[in-house]
Amino acid sequence: MVLSSLSSVLWALVFVAAQVILSAGYNKCVARNFGHDSVVCECNSTYCDSIGPVNLPPLGQFSSYLSSIAGSRLEASQGVVWAQSTGGRLRLTIVPYQKYQKIRGFGGAMTDAAAINILSLSAGAQDQLLRQYFSSEGIGYSVVRVPMASCDFSTRLYTYADTPGDYDLHNFTLAPEDINMKIPLLQRAQALSPRPLSLLACAWSAPAWLKTNGALTGKGSLKGQPGGKEHKTWAQYYVRFLEEYAKYNLTFWALTTGNEPSAGMMTNYSFQALGFTPEEQRDWVSLDLGPALHDSSYPHTHVLILDDSRVLLPHWAKVVLSDVHAGRYIHGVAVHWYLDSVVPPGISLGTTHDLYPEYYLFGTEACAGWNPLNKGVMLGSWDRAEQYAHDIIEDLNHYVVGWTDWNLALDPNGGPNWVKNFVDSPVIVDATRDVFYKQPSFYSMAHFSKFLWEGSQRVGVSASGETHLEFSAFIRPDGSLVLIILNRSSSEILFEVWDPAVGYIPSTAPAHSLLTLAWKRQ
Repeated sequence: MVLSSLSSVLWALVFVAAQVILSAGYNKCVARNFGHDSVVCECNSTYCDSIGPVNLPPLGQFSSYLSSIAGSRLEASQGVVWAQSTGGRLRLTIVPYQKYQKIRGFGGAMTDAAAINILSLSAGAQDQLLRQYFSSEGIGYSVVRVPMASCDFSTRLYTYADTPGDYDLHNFTLAPEDINMKIPLLQRAQALSPRPLSLLACAWSAPAWLKTNGALTGKGSLKGQPGGKEHKTWAQYYVRFLEEYAKYNLTFWALTTGNEPSAGMMTNYSFQALGFTPEEQRDWVSLDLGPALHDSSYPHTHVLILDDSRVLLPHWAKVVLSDVHAGRYIHGVAVHWYLDSVVPPGISLGTTHDLYPEYYLFGTEACAGWNPLNKGVMLGSWDRAEQYAHDIIEDLNHYVVGWTDWNLALDPNGGPNWVKNFVDSPVIVDATRDVFYKQPSFYSMAHFSKFLWEGSQRVGVSASGETHLEFSAFIRPDGSLVLIILNRSSSEILFEVWDPAVGYIPSTAPAHSLLTLAWKRQ
């Protein structure tokens, strides 16, 4: 017992000695408590907390970034890599020769609601908010999901081709929401970003006149059959969208075959949807969407199937990707995080990867506050930040190459949303005070998006024993290593990291915390 206590004291002294708090380039969080389990950071037109650009220390040292329920927000420190083990009870060993998927990126969605909220702020506050997400001093978002026409996070129902019988899309036109809100904001985000943004287009519903139910909402599919005029018009709708956005210098890395096709198969579904079975999606891609893109000016735009909960995997992937005619046009499988707890990731994501390793897996939508039992905005919820981090780590450890949050910004009610499907967001805008709040989930995203550059490759990491820690390791394109660690337990956990290339890194994960460690290996 005495030896154990002495070991703990020595361990703590080693850790403290190794840590030096950094202050350069770091603006502190202006914390506000709204009565939940942690705090938000308030930003206005002239001030926002920021970690600034991240530069790693020389070989033999490491950087550490901590966020916690206690109030730390990307708190930066540095320490020394040790030549010998510190005798820690738990060791995480890096296994660099075990190589897995490469990262594409992280981001969020520029919905109508997000654009409305961002533009409700003063010019200075708008700029602060966009910088937080997209600039080099921000958290490095590189992916932006863009709804094609309206979704529930709009203030009205519309598509770009609402003229009945317009099969040649002569009257196709972008909406005021695109021209006046989303496009200008995307252009500003791109101007702030040090790298080209990966834009991802997703449609919720075809025009009502193309659908079996004659409405944008509820249970309904495309009229006719794949290869028929309705299906071909719907494919050309995608091409026209890409053409119109290109006029504004915005080109899309990828598009999906449609948001949540399973929703359009549900009776009395409350908002925009377009039903597809996997067989119908397979044939539409094979006969219509794939050829339309191939013959357009955008043959290299990636096509992602599913765009729905992973509970539908691996079945959906088997139906679509086993078909050689559809498969040649497809690049990946898009998944949403809803219902993730229903099916283990190994069965859904892992099996899909094992069956079709040439197609990547990509997370395209997630939000907190969607569950009717725990709905809407919770300012300062650390539990929701942990939900994000847990899901991201779980996805990354099962071959997912990127993870996209839902709305970039919402109001304090979790909207606007025309069907009142209010949820939470990493950024909440209070236009009455001209401020925005960065939620714990914002920092949860940051621990990944800020540090896992495009091209970073997941490598092996193993624990010396049972632990509550959740973790994932990556070697970045510059050869440095990033290790992300989540502690959802209510106890502090002492550990060391062994990287055979450099040595031993002593560390500790406070109760309910998220930690990113990074170091040079050469």
